[in-house]
Amino acid sequence: MFSTRVARLVAGKVGYTVSCFLAAVLLVVAGYAHKAVADLSALGDGITIGGSSSVGAMNILVMGLESRTDFQGNCLSSGLLTAMHAGNVASCEDQTVGSQDTDTLILVHIFAGGQKAVGYSIPRDDLVTYPKAYYDGITTGKIDQAYYFAYVTSLNSTYGSSMSSAERYLKANQAGQAAEIATVEAVTGVHIDNYAVMNLAGFYTLAQDFGGIEVCVTPTTVNGTPHANLYDTASGWNAVADGYNLNKGGSQYLHLAADQALAFVRDRDSLPDTDLSRTHRQQAVIDYVIWQLKHENAFSDLGQLTALLGDAKQWLITNSGFDLFDFATNMSALTGKNLKFYTLPISGYADVDLNGSMQDVNDIDVSYIQQVVSKAFNPPPAATASGKSAVKKKAAPIPAASTVTVDVYNGGSTAGLAGSVSQALVSLGYKAGAVNDASAQSQTPVTGTEVFYGAGASANAAKIATDFSATAKALASLPAQHVEVLLGTGSTVVPAGLTPTSTSSPSPAASASAAAAADNGAAGGAVTVAANAKFGIPCVY
Repeated sequence: MFSTRVARLVAGKVGYTVSCFLAAVLLVVAGYAHKAVADLSALGDGITIGGSSSVGAMNILVMGLESRTDFQGNCLSSGLLTAMHAGNVASCEDQTVGSQDTDTLILVHIFAGGQKAVGYSIPRDDLVTYPKAYYDGITTGKIDQAYYFAYVTSLNSTYGSSMSSAERYLKANQAGQAAEIATVEAVTGVHIDNYAVMNLAGFYTLAQDFGGIEVCVTPTTVNGTPHANLYDTASGWNAVADGYNLNKGGSQYLHLAADQALAFVRDRDSLPDTDLSRTHRQQAVIDYVIWQLKHENAFSDLGQLTALLGDAKQWLITNSGFDLFDFATNMSALTGKNLKFYTLPISGYADVDLNGSMQDVNDIDVSYIQQVVSKAFNPPPAATASGKSAVKKKAAPIPAASTVTVDVYNGGSTAGLAGSVSQALVSLGYKAGAVNDASAQSQTPVTGTEVFYGAGASANAAKIATDFSATAKALASLPAQHVEVLLGTGSTVVPAGLTPTSTSSPSPAASASAAAAADNGAAGGAVTVAANAKFGIPCVY
């Protein structure tokens, strides 16, 4: 189980670190925490974040390093690098592979009481402005590079000093942590209360300790190649070799050993939306880890748990003062059902000359991201100021979808998105209207999607707008029973909420396929677990 999680971090994926971190912490309260407090209290080595608490509502930043080294700067073993398809010792030593980039970044909000949490995977290629120049005057770069730039600057500043090697690398890692935290805070607009950093060596070890992971894979066609997501040379991912039956087809569950668990979360080149699709694989792993902890009495062997915690200092760094025992106790009631993961939205893709070389980046709208995160982390209260539940007014009936025509205009850069959204709406019963680029309507592109309605279509428009986190507005020029959807530059996929659901009781296989169709390959899309999903996991590409 831990293998998947390890894999995700090793691969530089956003969700794997979280699952690893939460699972490790939750294990402590599985009945053996009181015997391992000394081991937990030995963790730390991170910077101090003022005002942090280990219980109650909090924001946690989980970072997974791409490095092929341990925290002391030593290259990983040849066997481990080979198993991870991550180069070799020579390429590590000459730094042609790997770096101290945080390829996995997940911001998690724990609600008060510890029974509910929501997290956002942060795409590693997001182009950002750093709070300050961390390296050689550089102020603009990818969000995952902040750690590396500060890390290298620190090592350069202590070169030739009287510090020991261990002290130099400790200081460098702390500089990287501070830089990454400041950058994420600037982009998301929220304060980081606690954090955890993991490296590759630990994840692979955990993958082995957990005996592999369960995944559900749905085949898909990428760039005209059927079943393309079942194979990937770069990561070593091979679903067929691990038991996927091409003749059977459809979504299938597989048990992955440590090496293939790593490959599963590292693969991006064979996926529909590369890094963005990969975050859903990572998030699915978290769901499995949480399920496993609740159903399998993981690590009931005290010796096994003691060994795991004894090695923890090699693969986990937390901020000073973050009491994992208290945190684990507070989180013991968390279930996968109440743990939701999303991916922060992007505005589009670009090739730019960045710090001396041409690089692929994600353009982002910082103000829009901050709105999205704030809404998720600070939902409106469910009760009135007096403490009594608000009395809900009886909603007016919504006219049948078949009475409303929906026009969809694409104001972003994702080719074919207007058509895909229109098809999704038609599948829900709406009449197909105009489908075109926003420019054809002389609309000014906007970041957030806008929804307008004519007479008699306000209720339908409001329902559609909810799926885009928008507010429907009246537009006098629209005909009666008409809705117009103007996709903003922040829209890159069809929202999961526009995927039709059956009113009958679907079979487990059908549920898995539906979950996959709704949840895969999208920045901003949620990974959700169907009530009858095997192992508590969704099916992903």
